Amino acid sequence: MIEQICCLLRQRLNTQVLAIEPIATGLFNSSFSALLPNREVVVRVAPPADSIFCFYERQMMRQEPKLHRILLEKTNIPVPRILAYDFTGSLLPRDVIIMEKLPGQPMSECNLSTTERDGVLCQVGTYLRQAHAITASKYGYMGAHRPMLPYDKWDHAFAVMWHKLLGDIYRIGAYNTAEVARLSNLLKSHRRHFQHNPRSCLLHMDVWDQNILIDDLGRITGLIDWDRSLYGDPEIEFAVLDYCSISRPAFWDGYGEKRDTSESATIRGHFYLLYELQKYIVISQGRESNSLKAQRYKTQVMDYIEANLREI
Repeated sequence: MIEQICCLLRQRLNTQVLAIEPIATGLFNSSFSALLPNREVVVRVAPPADSIFCFYERQMMRQEPKLHRILLEKTNIPVPRILAYDFTGSLLPRDVIIMEKLPGQPMSECNLSTTERDGVLCQVGTYLRQAHAITASKYGYMGAHRPMLPYDKWDHAFAVMWHKLLGDIYRIGAYNTAEVARLSNLLKSHRRHFQHNPRSCLLHMDVWDQNILIDDLGRITGLIDWDRSLYGDPEIEFAVLDYCSISRPAFWDGYGEKRDTSESATIRGHFYLLYELQKYIVISQGRESNSLKAQRYKTQVMDYIEANLREI
């Protein structure tokens, strides 16, 4: 693969490649750092097309060029400029993106004090507020990968997302027919709580320590990996932030807006967290072939339902 990447760099950027090495932190894509005569770049290579995916993951890299342009034009969020990409499979039988390499280290690799971490989370809040100010007239995953149709109403879009994910889990054998029916009916019985007409905001959906780059002074130098983005209710982003321990008080200081704590928002939050948790069943069993890990996530899902959601 290294030689193919070098060929792609020479072809697309008309440059020599002085050195190239893998980046260890990537979990979904394979990433490489390449040293060129006048700069460093990052090359991200999507998984093979025959991998097991959640419905929104297949070809999701294809939405990044447009998203990065929008973010660079409309915000001051530090995202890398995309220099070239190849979605044709001409040199590699996978989607590939070449982007500028941003300075800094992933926060996951930094030993921060509580105060230093709070300073970073405050910046994350400020940046995500800017992203959430970018809105659309419809809801859903609306990128070039087209995993679903866009919808005029959020409750319709989320229902489609929910059922598509249940289908993914069923197809790998982690849910049986009765379990799919139970989780489908669970959302149906609480559907009224989703009819709240939220703004359709641009959501990152994968903000965690590894996707936050910082410098030695604790300043964010990159908020990366926007390929899971969708347009929808910002509360679903907050559920991911809860899961990744990002939505601490310092985050909300930066975000500058209070969280909805109503009964309906709480119920939506339970479903949004379940949506996040269930993707790990697909990842664990489908891609990692780790049935025990997938079963642990499934148990966590079912226990969470028992503890937090009344089946009507």
